[in-house]
Amino acid sequence: MEKFTRLAGVAAAFPKANIDTDAIIPAQWLRSLSTDLGKGLFGGSRYDPEGKENPDFILNRAPYRDAKIIVAGPNFACGSSREGAVWALQRFGIRCVIAPGFSDIFFENAFKNGLLPVILPERDVQELLGFLETTNDPALTVDLERCVIETPQGRAISFTIPAARRTALLEGLDEIGQTLRHEPEIAAFQARDREARPWIHRRERGLVAKARG
Repeated sequence: MEKFTRLAGVAAAFPKANIDTDAIIPAQWLRSLSTDLGKGLFGGSRYDPEGKENPDFILNRAPYRDAKIIVAGPNFACGSSREGAVWALQRFGIRCVIAPGFSDIFFENAFKNGLLPVILPERDVQELLGFLETTNDPALTVDLERCVIETPQGRAISFTIPAARRTALLEGLDEIGQTLRHEPEIAAFQARDREARPWIHRRERGLVAKARG
């Protein structure tokens, strides 16, 4: 998993509340493993019925074609549990979504795939949305080491995320990687347990053995 330390880039405003996962990645884009999910991101709004780009859609306009951050309304990514919503955002180039709240499943899926979901109070999100609507430089910096979001004008907004999630993103560790950090402790436990209960163990059986294989 790619490390996330400090992200600076174009931010796109999606102020609408309750944007669901079907809007983020419509089901027809999930029918083949070879599909470029980045092209399908917001496919229902991004393209017309003939498949041509909708010029009014934000991600079809400069500079937002290169957006790395989304600032969204409440309850972002509600609806179904499809993990493809996270994959589509990442494939397009989005690495951080800022919102007053997320659906629980999307929130967890985001962390597991290296996308940073930042929850801010509604007033702070509205401030960022207002900034993006009026500025000629729609850029933000998300510093995970300091847990701060900064505008080009120097406005800094602090955020918090669970410590374990922050560490995993900073070090680029998925859940398997996080588990393998404890390989010595796991091996020591297995050795003790093999001595205490040899009848339940086979040779090289257990979590560490599987990981080595």
